[in-house]
Amino acid sequence: MSVYMVERNLKGISMEDLAGAQKAAIITANSMRAEGEQVRYIRSTFAPQDGRCMCLFEGTSADQVRALNDKAGLPYIQVVEAMDLTP
Repeated sequence: MSVYMVERNLKGISMEDLAGAQKAAIITANSMRAEGEQVRYIRSTFAPQDGRCMCLFEGTSADQVRALNDKAGLPYIQVVEAMDLTP
């Protein structure tokens, strides 16, 4: 599996809605895994000053990660393959 970064513009989102979006990503990934897909939500980083949000997922393709976000009803600008450099 590869890591994919989902870029979002969430300017003006409330902290409650941000938490709900994260929960939707987690629940949708869990549901897809229960159906046999290899996909996992890793984490998100949010910059409230300008509304940028970067979310990391592990999956088999960018299309799979796009489908997860579409199913969860989460907006995104782009999905790109990325390298998770967490030590």
